[in-house]
Amino acid sequence: MSAPRRISAVAAVAGLAILAAGCSSKSSTPAASTTTGGGAATSAAAPTTGGAASSGGSASASAGGGGGAVPPAISAAGGTELLNTAKPAGVEAQYGPICKGSDLGIPKIDLKTATIGWAQSEKEANPFRIQSTKSQVTEAQKRGIKLITTNAQSNVQQENTDIKGMIDKGAKAIIFSPINSTGLGDAISYAKSKHVAMIPVDRNITGVKACQAVGPQLGSDFVLQGKRAADAMIAATKGQANLLILLGATGVNVTDDRTKGFLDELAAKHADGIKIVAKQTADFTREKGQSVTETEIKAHPEINAIYAENDEEGLGALVALTDAGKNGIAKTHIVSIDGTKGAVQGIIDGNFDAVIESNPAYGPAAEDALNAYVNGDGYPAVTITIDEGYLTKDQASKGISSGTAY
Repeated sequence: MSAPRRISAVAAVAGLAILAAGCSSKSSTPAASTTTGGGAATSAAAPTTGGAASSGGSASASAGGGGGAVPPAISAAGGTELLNTAKPAGVEAQYGPICKGSDLGIPKIDLKTATIGWAQSEKEANPFRIQSTKSQVTEAQKRGIKLITTNAQSNVQQENTDIKGMIDKGAKAIIFSPINSTGLGDAISYAKSKHVAMIPVDRNITGVKACQAVGPQLGSDFVLQGKRAADAMIAATKGQANLLILLGATGVNVTDDRTKGFLDELAAKHADGIKIVAKQTADFTREKGQSVTETEIKAHPEINAIYAENDEEGLGALVALTDAGKNGIAKTHIVSIDGTKGAVQGIIDGNFDAVIESNPAYGPAAEDALNAYVNGDGYPAVTITIDEGYLTKDQASKGISSGTAY
């Protein structure tokens, strides 16, 4: 099975040629660290996509394309200006300022001899997290990088401890997926005091000055993902539905942005026939997706559509619907976000209407950003990747067969 798409290796930023390469990976125990190493360093090319519908020009508009606008979500992560220079393949938009490790007293790093840390935020029961870690580990092996990994198991204090522990073990840089956008101040301050590079991926660190608290941030446009999910829901229901929204985890910019994008798009499209009957947190887990759906369809039997803010919640909801005899899009519509094989297969099976992708394979891009940040001319404060969408059975079939669906 082919790997999911990755961000490619060469970018021109603010008139400077920036050479980069990528990375990805994770571990399963919260406190213990594991080590990987590998062969010669290589530059990752961007594989072709496998059947998903591209987000296209609408992503550029949302990401602030063309006019120099900075969306609130990007501004919160420290982006101050849209960079209209050439972007790496797989990148939708990049925002300045340009971060340079030397500005924080971070020395150059020999990536062939230094130890790098990867801090995963959540257990790998979730396919997104499995692929996220796999990407980091695989890229480190390709480049011959010594990578130590941790997994915080959804505990913010554990992630703070994990990051500080890897620094104490000699890690010169930390690539990390934040549990939430504001809870890692302890680890970030510790890294800054030790002149260790910090590269957040997936979820952004918000409310900080760009390039002064952390290095370059890499993530998706989660607001746009919510908007595209709303468009898919409107198309599936013809604008008439009694809707249950399964929210993601609280305190996470992904949840806030996917909710905002979805609700704003319903309002913008005047989809008044879609009535929000209930809106409950399901914590991005299959178990809570199932239990919340069980409760809500009993309390509100009129529910005939579900927006799940990740695939795991949607797959849990499907179990509850099946047990209640309400599965299948003829009875209950489901639109979710991530792009995992289980949910994409659900389109083929007639249980999901659409799945909006959120690409987890940040390994190559993170290594590229780290290299440019500490050893090159710098890297943009915020990079937004291109995500795809599975809107038809044909797209879903191609996504499964090509391996784009993970």
